[in-house]
Amino acid sequence: MDEEYMEAVLDLVETIPAGQAMTYGGIALVVGTALGRGGPRQVGQVLSRAGAGVPWWRVVNAAGAPPRHQTSLAIERLRADGCPLVGDGTRVDLRAAAYQPR
Repeated sequence: MDEEYMEAVLDLVETIPAGQAMTYGGIALVVGTALGRGGPRQVGQVLSRAGAGVPWWRVVNAAGAPPRHQTSLAIERLRADGCPLVGDGTRVDLRAAAYQPR
């Protein structure tokens, strides 16, 4: 995996504040604008391979759902962060919680 891309993704994920979230696509857009490459799947690959040291649970899919293999842990951490969830508590309310980096 491209080290520069991986570092850019991890650096951006570290800036997502508690109580907010970003989508894989949103991260791909920001990093892709800076580096001219990558997409949502590459963001997911970075997080699955090297994301243990960053708040990975603040990264969700376009519907606001956390990674399937870590759903319970991610929802628990999102609740602890004070992140707004939809009524059934299974997804992030992206209208209220979407992080827009500067």
